[in-house]
Parts: sequence; C-alpha cells; structure tokens
Amino acid sequence: MRGTGGSAYHGASENSSRPASAATLDPSKSENPMHVSATLPQHNLRAVPDEVRRIEADGYDCVVTMENRHEPFIPLGIAAVHSERVRLATSVAISFPRSPMVTASTAWDLQAASDGRFVLGIGSQVKGHNERRFSVPWSAPAPRMAEYVQAIRAIWHTWSTGEKLSYEGEHYQFSLMTPNFTPEPIDAAPPIMIAAVGPAMLRVAGQHCDGVRLHGFCTPDYLRREVMPELQTGLDRAGRSRSDFWITGGGFICTGPDDETVDRMVEWVRYRIGFYGSTRAYWPVLEQHDLGDLGEKLNHLSRNDGWGEMAGCVDDDVVRLFAAVGRHDQIGGAIADHFDGLVDEVNASVSMDIGADLPPDVIQDIQAIPTDGS
Repeated sequence: MRGTGGSAYHGASENSSRPASAATLDPSKSENPMHVSATLPQHNLRAVPDEVRRIEADGYDCVVTMENRHEPFIPLGIAAVHSERVRLATSVAISFPRSPMVTASTAWDLQAASDGRFVLGIGSQVKGHNERRFSVPWSAPAPRMAEYVQAIRAIWHTWSTGEKLSYEGEHYQFSLMTPNFTPEPIDAAPPIMIAAVGPAMLRVAGQHCDGVRLHGFCTPDYLRREVMPELQTGLDRAGRSRSDFWITGGGFICTGPDDETVDRMVEWVRYRIGFYGSTRAYWPVLEQHDLGDLGEKLNHLSRNDGWGEMAGCVDDDVVRLFAAVGRHDQIGGAIADHFDGLVDEVNASVSMDIGADLPPDVIQDIQAIPTDGS
C-alpha cells in the first residue's frame, strides 16, 4: 500500500483514511455533550493508581499525559489497570523521534490493557526541538504527519487482518511483519488524534484522524476563523462530517474555589501565553488579534534570556482572549461563553504540575454544555 503526500491509507473506504475496525470518538454517541479531562501526575508513578481512581470517582471523562519532562505512555499503562471507565490519552506524545512501528505497538498494548479506552494523541513539535533536543532530521511536518498516521494504520490493519504489511511513503516504508512480532488481536484499534495549530496540520487532522488536540494557545476568534474552516476542508476531503470528529482543547481554564486561587491560575496562564507567544509557530494566533508586535517582543526576550520578563508583557485583556476565567461557581458559564460549543472536550488542569480539582457538581455542569459535535 503506497502513501504519497496527501493520499491516505484506506482501511475500508475509498473516502476515509480511518479503518473500519478503529474505535470511535463520535461525539454524537457520547452520554455527555461536553467532556472534561484531567492530567495524571507523571513525576511520581506511585501516585498514579490513587489519582486515577479519584479522577474517575469525581466524574471526569478522560485522563491525559504530556511529553514534557516525563515520558507519556508509562503512567497510562498504570492507569489502565487501576481504572474502569475514563478514557486514557496522550496529549501529546512526540511523533517523529519514534518510529511509527514503536508508537503503533505501544498504543496497541495500551488499548488492550484498558479494554478499548486508549486514545493515541501525537504531535510533531517544532523544528528546533526535533533537531537539537531529539536529534532527528526535520522536514515539512504536515505531509510527514499524514504518512505517520497512515503507516500506523497500515501496521494495525496487518495485525487485525493478517494481511501482508506493505506501506511505502516518502518518509516511512514498512514491509516486514512475521507471526513472532504480531501482537494478540484486540477488538478495535485506538482512535488517533494529532496536535495542530497551523492550516496544513489542521487539514491533515480533518482528513486522516479521528480528532484534533488543539493547543491551549488558541482564542475563540482563531477557532472560528482559522481552525474550523481548515478542519472542515480536511473532513470534506475524507467525506466526513463534524459529527464524525472530536475536538479537544483550544484554550485555557483558570478556576478555583475562591478568587485568590483563580488569580494564581491567571498568573500561571499569563506566563504560558508569554512563553508560547515567543515561538514563531504560534504567531498566527496573535496576528488574528493584531498582536504581532507582542510576538516579536516575546521572541526577543526568549533570545536574550528574558524568560522572567515575558509575563509582564501579557496584559489582562490578552489573558481573557485565551482563557475562560472564574471561580468554581462561575466557570461553567465562563466555559460555555468562551468556547461557544466549538469543542467537544476541555482540560480542567492548567498543566501537568497543577491537577484538576473541580467539584463533581461543577464537572456535571460543564458536561451539560452543548457542543457543535453533539
């Protein structure tokens, strides 16, 4: 099976790159219109069993891990065998330093361990991190990501059907799979979501993936004017509709039981906006609001060891562009207003270091918010 640029690996349909055997993230089949996720602790694996049980008991829909200071898959393996209901997702694992075969195998095992609750979330990272942190070559990320997803699906198709493995693309080629290296069958392969900010990657998500993991560095205007049209272009190419597709993220949430806690969360988000805004790849979001000069200023600080000065460049109005803000008794309405039904899932944790602490009744209020995908 050949993968070339924009062509997809077709599991069962000529119009969709998603194989018929894949598990679903169909928002229309969800019990709750809006889903709420929380991060798992990754610095202390011994804390994972109790924390995932707490998250599940509180009523969250999903737990996520990130690939920052720690590896993202191991905590989910622990969580898989200490939980019964919540979905388990990487948000995200960095793709290109790993062979698609390695990622396919890890995801398959987590899907088996969780009885079908795993969601593979992957992202490309930026050029500097690929070349200088991971020591892997860089190329145009969107067509390479399309191939990466196609290759994983081709591998899973072989494991599911016993058919010969045959995938040939510009970046990835797979032609060998023997019984000794074929894992035991599972009921359905995991859904695949990718991180996307720019137009090309958003189109790849719509065409080739089950969903998209939007960055927190995103505003409602950018969502409406840039993200949704590009996703729809990809969906149209695959012959799918918005109801077939899962959208997570797209902004920050600053909340807590009292105003003091909310203010601390606002300051944390203020710093993150400054940090992300210093990277050119994120400037299209700033430019949507005529904030290109802010990006230039932040970038200058990043190149001159001015990390501690970045937050001071981000005023309250800019924070409100990127975040839903309010106490626990206010945050449901703030999320409904900020995201306006455009996304299917929000993350209640502002970072991997600050866990979600929403009361169960607040989680239920958020879950009742209608979304365009429900």
